[in-house]
Parts: sequence; structure tokens; C-alpha cells
Amino acid sequence: MFDLRDLYQQVIVDHNKRPRNFGKLTEFNHDADGYNPLCGDKLHIYLQVSDAGVIENVSFEGEGCAISVASASLMTDALKGKTMQQCEEMFGQFQHMATSDLAEAPDEEVLGKLTVLAGVREFPSRIKCATLCWHTLHAALKDSAEPAKTE
Repeated sequence: MFDLRDLYQQVIVDHNKRPRNFGKLTEFNHDADGYNPLCGDKLHIYLQVSDAGVIENVSFEGEGCAISVASASLMTDALKGKTMQQCEEMFGQFQHMATSDLAEAPDEEVLGKLTVLAGVREFPSRIKCATLCWHTLHAALKDSAEPAKTE
């Protein structure tokens, strides 16, 4: 019988092996580093944000575990064309999904494909891997000189 978890695993493996939006943007006006000391994940997020506050383009570079890379890939896909307010809502919903009770269903309307990462809440040590890109996004939007950390 088909198990939905198999599909989720396939999506995560696909985004890890073939990350979307990987590489440095040629034009960007916000960027930041992120580091997960627990497992060594390192990311750099690049953003091109319009004067109206809309993310026109986003990419990342770095290396890390499959969850970290897949999460960054899925996040960058989801953020294009979103306003800062929508990004904040997605960040809150993603953080809630990753840390909420296992019986609580994630908000698919807000998170879309990002819901495939809901399984990280079964493995508390992997939550930081999945959320590193989001913390790095926040650092980039604030033009933080300090690397974002998951600690």
C-alpha cells in the first residue's frame, strides 16, 4: 500500500540531490550566512528584494545534511514573489509546524510543499537542520553581519 511518507521522503531526496535556486545571485541587495553548529550545516542566502518589499529572486549556497539542503531548496522556491509580510507568516507557520504536536496538521494553504518537512518534529535534533534556512533568511532581511545560528 502507498505510504504518504514515501512521497515526502522522495521530495526531500530530490531537493537534496538537485537543489533549486542553488548558487550565488548575480544581483542581490540582501544576504547572510547561517550556521548549525550541531551538525555543521552552512548556508548563505541571497535575496533580491524590490522597493515594494517583494522577493523578486532568492538563492542559496552551502553544504549540509539532506534536510538542511532540501529545506533551503523548498524555501527558496516558496518565497519568490512573496511580500515581507507573507514571508513572516510562512516563517511562523514553518516554525510552528516543525515544533508542534505530531497530531496537528500543518497549514498547507500557507506552506504548500514545505509541509513535506513536517516529519522533522519526530526527530528533535533535525528541527535545527530544517529551520536554519529560515533563520538565515531573517538575518538577510535585517542585513545582519553576524551569522544566523540555530542555537
